[in-house]
Amino acid sequence: MLKKIRFLPTNNADLEHERLTSLINNMADGVIATDEHVKIVLYNGAALNILDVNSSINSKPIDEVLSLIDKNNQPVDVRTLILETKTALSNRDFRLQYPDKSTMNLYISIAPVKLGYGKNGDSGYVILIRDITREKSLEEERDEFISVSSHELRTPIAIAEGNISNALLIAQKTGDMTKIKQALEQAHNQVTFLSELVNDLSTLSRAERSQLHVEIEPINAHDLCQELVDNYRPDAEKKGLELKLELDPQLELLQSSRLYVRETLQNFITNAIKYTQTGSVTLGARNKPVGIEFYVADTGIGISKSDKEKVFDKFFRSEDFRTRETNGTGLGLYVTMKLARLIHAEITLQSELNKGSTFSVYIPNLK
Repeated sequence: MLKKIRFLPTNNADLEHERLTSLINNMADGVIATDEHVKIVLYNGAALNILDVNSSINSKPIDEVLSLIDKNNQPVDVRTLILETKTALSNRDFRLQYPDKSTMNLYISIAPVKLGYGKNGDSGYVILIRDITREKSLEEERDEFISVSSHELRTPIAIAEGNISNALLIAQKTGDMTKIKQALEQAHNQVTFLSELVNDLSTLSRAERSQLHVEIEPINAHDLCQELVDNYRPDAEKKGLELKLELDPQLELLQSSRLYVRETLQNFITNAIKYTQTGSVTLGARNKPVGIEFYVADTGIGISKSDKEKVFDKFFRSEDFRTRETNGTGLGLYVTMKLARLIHAEITLQSELNKGSTFSVYIPNLK
């Protein structure tokens, strides 16, 4: 009968080496050790994964396997960077560039080390590398969020403050109620926009943290659509638009979240009214297998082919000057897509520049 033989380290030095090797190989971060000439003498599996190589890199110069570019897309002289490191340094602004020119955001830490005692002790460097692409993406989103939100908040606040100050001044000097009313109406419109912005940000925050819950209930689609048309007809009429309703007379009850279905349709309707100057906006619904398809069609400015792919992105706003003439956070359709996914809905968009858009959403019955 054969016995399994386990070879044990012969001395303390071998034992310490085995422990060190085991520790390095089990680290999630990539570890590369080099000699004083920055040739690789030790590395772990995580380093190979990050570098995307599947063969030995032992004895290779570090700059042969670690190709870095800085935040200005300029190549970094890795060899010089390491050799000039006298004390430990770290950097989060470099990117690892692969042979196909794709990149990875990288955290890199470089530390000079001595492997022995005294002046003649072997020296070298330990390089720690970590993929921080996701972290960088989140940081960029956060910075963009702060920038866009502060800009969007600043504008209506300034306009509202200016109109209220104007109303107060008119009241003190002339008491002209017509002008006071106009100024207060403009201020009220800006406060309403602020309220919508805060609601969008609140919904977005909860959606990003996955704190939105679906409460399924029977929905009378006919009644819901009629209610929405009644609610938004005044907004349409202010712009001289006709708000139409097209319903399948045999609409069935829909089993889904009334809150999220309503909010999805509201976002489509408000967008359609906002970006339509003349003509009409139509809300419709028709039966589909195991659910209902709703649609909102308008005769507005339309969406260019290049913008269609981005309208559901966070903070996206078209460069079309007609879009820039209206207030908007670029969050409405992003939030709408988040809500649609929660109720397993499918959104489609048909649009032609200067000829209008149709947003359709198929909402299945949920169990």
